[in-house]
Amino acid sequence: MNERDAVLFVVDDDAAMRRSLVYLLDSAGWHVASFESAHDFLDRYDGHVPGCLVLDVRMPLMSGLELQQTLKDHGVHLPIIFLTGHGDLAMAVQAMKTGACDFIEKPCKDQVLLDAVTRAVQRSIEEGRISTQTRTAQTALATLTAREREVAELMAAGKPNKIIAREMAISDKTVQVHRHNTMEKLGVHSAAEIAHLLMEAKAGHPGSH
Repeated sequence: MNERDAVLFVVDDDAAMRRSLVYLLDSAGWHVASFESAHDFLDRYDGHVPGCLVLDVRMPLMSGLELQQTLKDHGVHLPIIFLTGHGDLAMAVQAMKTGACDFIEKPCKDQVLLDAVTRAVQRSIEEGRISTQTRTAQTALATLTAREREVAELMAAGKPNKIIAREMAISDKTVQVHRHNTMEKLGVHSAAEIAHLLMEAKAGHPGSH
């Protein structure tokens, strides 16, 4: 996906600030959608559109930090840039610990925000790419039987057929059959490719990096 296909979601209860942000981001060539509240955003965001969220911290009913936590709880990993006129260290630390890309005090220089947006969108695209690879790898591995998956893991570890046969308490010939079926199902030609596929299947899991 090209970064210019991304959507920037602006959430700020200050109408003047919202219009100003939309004008700046739109003039820089980004696709922009704006919302006056966190609830308005949640009602309309489908959870799959790549891009980033430019989010005010202090808003009525649901704050920016609360929206960030809500998205995280629902497994939505949309990169967030926080904007605040009331910034303090504790708030920034909390936002960054929960995964925010940036925490910027208002008013900020246009280029500071535009640079932050570019970084956030690039992060969104990369996370989307990894997520797609992970799903593809997991789908392929799901076609294996339990025995074939065990053989795949041992092959990926670089173990030869004789060692695999001994560890699994099966014959060399049975290992060869499992090995053939595993590589055919996965569409690969080497143990190294299987190892790569297993790594991709784990890449999107928290704590796997």
